[in-house]
Amino acid sequence: MRQSLQLRLGQQLTMTPQLQQAIRLLQLSTLDLQQEIQEALDANPLLEVEEDNYADNNDNQEQKESTSDNQNNDTAETASASKDEVESADAMNNESISEDLPMDVSWDEYISAAPVASSGPMPEDESIYQGETTESLHDYLMWQLQLTPFSATDEAIATAIIEAINDNGILTVSCEDLLESLNHDEQDDGIELDEIEAVLKRIQLFDPVGIGARSLQECLLIQLKQFDPQTPWLEETKEVVCNYIDLLGSRDYRTLMKKTKLKEAQLKEVMTLIHSLNPTPAATIVREQSEYVIPDVSVKKVKGRWVVELNPDSMPKIRVNDHYASMSRSCKSQSDSQFIRSHLQEAKWFIKSLEQRNDTLLKVTNCIVQQQQAFFEHGEEAMKPMVLNDVAEMVEMHESTISRVTTQKYMHTPRGIFELKYFFSSHVTTENGGECSSTAIRALIKKLVAAENPAKPLSDSKIADVLAEQGIKVARRTIAKYRESLAIPPSNQRKSLI
Repeated sequence: MRQSLQLRLGQQLTMTPQLQQAIRLLQLSTLDLQQEIQEALDANPLLEVEEDNYADNNDNQEQKESTSDNQNNDTAETASASKDEVESADAMNNESISEDLPMDVSWDEYISAAPVASSGPMPEDESIYQGETTESLHDYLMWQLQLTPFSATDEAIATAIIEAINDNGILTVSCEDLLESLNHDEQDDGIELDEIEAVLKRIQLFDPVGIGARSLQECLLIQLKQFDPQTPWLEETKEVVCNYIDLLGSRDYRTLMKKTKLKEAQLKEVMTLIHSLNPTPAATIVREQSEYVIPDVSVKKVKGRWVVELNPDSMPKIRVNDHYASMSRSCKSQSDSQFIRSHLQEAKWFIKSLEQRNDTLLKVTNCIVQQQQAFFEHGEEAMKPMVLNDVAEMVEMHESTISRVTTQKYMHTPRGIFELKYFFSSHVTTENGGECSSTAIRALIKKLVAAENPAKPLSDSKIADVLAEQGIKVARRTIAKYRESLAIPPSNQRKSLI
């Protein structure tokens, strides 16, 4: 076997650090991008934020005074700088900043090289808000405990009960288990089961009433006991909740009327009283603090045309610090010069990546708005089917790039704030050979359910028939899937007498 040398030409994709940085910035959300920018500002002395010029604001005297103080401080700091730095900076004032170092990759050619992180679209029934509890239910109950006169033993029992109540307000431990635990810890006389039950009844009257119940049935009965005994239909309501809670949950009103011997009008009065109760009393205490999404782009109609603009408040504007950049040629030390030049190149790459990110985001958003103008004019029912590949072909980018751009990016519109992925949906073939968006079908289902007769709700088959009359052929199982994605219960659970 003979050895030989051969010359072959080929192309190989190289993932440079600059390209990796550009891809990472592209798929970051607004909040993550702001954090990334702040980290870059902290790590690179040649990057700085463009500050507003408060000296031009003649309407705010306090801002003018603050600006004057800042200028005085800057002057003092400059005076304290070393003589060599000042002379070097003055010598470079009339010279250009050091030339750009060569860049070896382009954005559009290689942006789709890195793998896309798996991230599904935001569920439609999921709120764009995220929050954390501002007050613990346990703390609120303990505060009421301190205001209630208890003996030492009863206070120990009450504390154990409160610690066994979960965030939904349900007592997760039986009285027998509490008794065994307390008697094991008690040093003196033993505690009786009726003592625990007596303390539990007192806690169940804490605010909100019904807290610490062991079941939904007990929670509702506790609240009913607080009504005036002369309340109309109170006894009948207690009977329904106590003996027929299962029929009430399944909305089997026909069997319920047969067993309780109540007429439909009378059962309506009972249901009205039941609906005035709170099945989840803990929800009134554990509140959440909303954290708002910062939209990346905004869409508004100007002179009959939908215009897309980047949100200037989504991230700070950064630039290269001219003062430090001008020192790259005048440094006496080779290491200092190399330090400045390397950080200058990193700063320019970072700024270029941000600009390319904004350009790509603006280009993709303009394409989405162009294709979904009917949605902005008429709402969800006019949404057109569109997939990532459709936009990728229009803007001449890879599909993975479109996925990165539309993940965790939000658009502010006259109809609300939407994630960019919201505008992508599969299609369903209509009777006349056209296509209908699955988002539009969900909107139609929601509209039909909202307008239905509560006494005779529409079944999935009936909804499919109504859509077929409009030229949209959808199978019953597809209707069921879309209905479940909208968190709409089936027809038997939507039936109501009031």
